[in-house]
Amino acid sequence: MAGHDILIVDDSRMVRNVIKGYLAEFDCNTTQADNGLAGLDLARNAHFDLIITDVDMPVMSGLDMCRELKADPGTRGIPILMISSFDSEDYIHKGFQAGATAYLSKDEVETRLLASVESILSKSDFNKSKRILVVDDSSVIRHLVGTELSKEGYYIATAVNGRDALDKLASVRPDLILSDIDMPVMNGFEFCEAVQGDVRFSSLPFVVMSTNSDRGHMQRMLRRGAQAYLVKPFNMDQLTILVDKMLSDHFVMLLKDREHLDSERRMMLSTITSLVNALEARDNYTKGHSTAVAGISAGLARLAGASPEEVQSVLIGGHLHDIGKIGISDTILLKPDRLTGKEFSCIKKHPDIGANILSPVESLAAIIPLVRCHHERMDGKGYPNGLKGSQIPLWARITAVADTFHALTSNRPYRTGMKTENALQIIEDVRGTQLCPDCVDLFLTWIEQEDAEEFREWEQTLAFVDF
Repeated sequence: MAGHDILIVDDSRMVRNVIKGYLAEFDCNTTQADNGLAGLDLARNAHFDLIITDVDMPVMSGLDMCRELKADPGTRGIPILMISSFDSEDYIHKGFQAGATAYLSKDEVETRLLASVESILSKSDFNKSKRILVVDDSSVIRHLVGTELSKEGYYIATAVNGRDALDKLASVRPDLILSDIDMPVMNGFEFCEAVQGDVRFSSLPFVVMSTNSDRGHMQRMLRRGAQAYLVKPFNMDQLTILVDKMLSDHFVMLLKDREHLDSERRMMLSTITSLVNALEARDNYTKGHSTAVAGISAGLARLAGASPEEVQSVLIGGHLHDIGKIGISDTILLKPDRLTGKEFSCIKKHPDIGANILSPVESLAAIIPLVRCHHERMDGKGYPNGLKGSQIPLWARITAVADTFHALTSNRPYRTGMKTENALQIIEDVRGTQLCPDCVDLFLTWIEQEDAEEFREWEQTLAFVDF
């Protein structure tokens, strides 16, 4: 909870200090005010993640302060915890009507304050990360719905019809869509179908708001992919509760899917690690080659400004770039003499074999072009497809440089590995014909850096089982 700013509003200094003491373990920053008006002024001129307030105070009560805060677009998203000695159902109801997020009696402060604050801040942080797209041709509905949901801390974007909403989706990715049905230009039916037909947005929760309460109308929208249907006019509290639940359920579902995918991915990588180990165990001369190529390629990708996810993909791709050699006979793969034309034709199949091995694994789709194309050449004389120049995927071009360098400097059955300076000269010589000039320049920059030293002990580079 470190880093949260909390405003404590109470006319009793002793009560304020008691609350501050209970909050000490959160390592939060606290500010104090002795009445609602002072609290309101502070909230409008500084940032607070939570306001804890008494109800009955001089100058301005906690209820009036709460109403003012919720009416102001700049402060309506701040959660408010009311603490009062007045704990009747009537007072609690008034607190929630004024916009309070939670209500505690002063007798509950010692036992429930910490849990309440933690829960409120967690939910507030969650809500602040969520975007809701409100689509309705009525400016009144857009304003009312947007105002109510922004009080809960949600970021609100609006659109006047389905077409406008699709345009907004190009720049604003929401976590939930609230849409009317009867709109000009593009109605809710057409908009929902367009959303469901786009793989980027088809998993988003879609809630319909409509004056049409016909059962057939509702079923039609639900069949098109909507998850819920609200009949106008609806209660704003009902809307808020529905949105909270749908986003929470969606978040839990995504979290479970992520955990499931992570588990599958770990199992898949463990299996592939075994395949790579089996491949390299066939030939002591190439043991560690995949790990070395992966380390160099990832270093180049990082230097090129790739995202962490892209660097990880290149790292995995580097480890797997030669996986197709599993399908090549030992008599060819380990032959100490020059290969015949027929034997080399067999070797040239390994990129396609590797791509076919990996193709059933959906999570590895991004690295298949790297595996398939790392032996393509800039002049179009490479294999398996004779691609030229920019037709070759960037990560494959980067891996080709790393693969070439490590192959030149490693011992093989038919020759001894050459010195680094000699290998660099060869790489310069094939710059633009075999290897991508930009990737060669990137490699030369990378290898000159001091931190490249860690990659020169090739067998000590990043271990495959670590990701």
